[in-house]
Amino acid sequence: MLDWTDRFYRRFARELSQQTWLYTEMVNTGAILHGDKMRHLRFDPAEHPIALQLGGSEPADLARCAKIAQDWGYDEVNLNVGCPSERVQSGSFGACLMLEPNLVADGVKAMRDACQIDVTVKHRIGIDKIEDYSFVRDFVGHIADAGCSTFIVHARNAILKGLSPKENRDIPPLKYDYAYQLKRDFPNLEIIINGGITTLEQTQSHLLHVDGVMVGREAYHNPWILTDIDSAIYGQAHRDQTRRGTMENLRVFIEAELASGTPLRFIARHILGLYQGQYGARQWRRMLSDATLLKNANWELIESALAQIENSLSHREASNLNDPS
Repeated sequence: MLDWTDRFYRRFARELSQQTWLYTEMVNTGAILHGDKMRHLRFDPAEHPIALQLGGSEPADLARCAKIAQDWGYDEVNLNVGCPSERVQSGSFGACLMLEPNLVADGVKAMRDACQIDVTVKHRIGIDKIEDYSFVRDFVGHIADAGCSTFIVHARNAILKGLSPKENRDIPPLKYDYAYQLKRDFPNLEIIINGGITTLEQTQSHLLHVDGVMVGREAYHNPWILTDIDSAIYGQAHRDQTRRGTMENLRVFIEAELASGTPLRFIARHILGLYQGQYGARQWRRMLSDATLLKNANWELIESALAQIENSLSHREASNLNDPS
């Protein structure tokens, strides 16, 4: 989810669900230790519970970043050993680390020694042509011995050569049964499943076998699915939400960001899916992705987009009433 789950998307997602755990995009340890910490680590207090996802392989650097995550107020620090990007591989981290379980275990132990917040690991079920269940079983067992008790399992192999990151999300077949078997083999571990999950019904089905579900791209492209999570999964009272109401609730946050110099386009690109599958979705996306309209734009552009959808819907309903058919 590089360049996707930044703080603007996360603040938007939190408005749709108060209970769902939010994860940052993967940030490599070097960027945190030697780069702009404010850019990479800043988040709104409303985002809690929130996890910082790290990319890295050097135990000492991971430990320093875990302590920094705790100091910044994160609720969890997650080590990503599932990303198949060649850019990540060149830095010797991501999915290629599944071939070095001792190094991953050293990193996890160093992180746990450096902080008191949860340290979790996100991984794949295999690498390239290694498809035997025993590979991921032994990997999880080894990392669990180092003190990790929560594993987020992207239930596909990672193909390190020959497939792009996008193709790695679609081509390797999903093997949810591997994640289910991990839970049976390690009943005391928290096993969270990830990969290809797009509906609440699928989520509820998976929860019969594992402890949690991570949804990535569907929650980004069709974020309204998050509005049922609090009541259906967490047992909270159902909230009556509207898409306009969601945006109005975000107005103070958005206007504060605009006042601090954030261009609206940085925020608008993350809300394009708000009307996914609804009448007016295309118009909403067109207005909020138009470079000319976004230039020097403020809240009024969002208000105008909302008003156009409502006006079009009113005309459509009136036409339907007058249609003798």
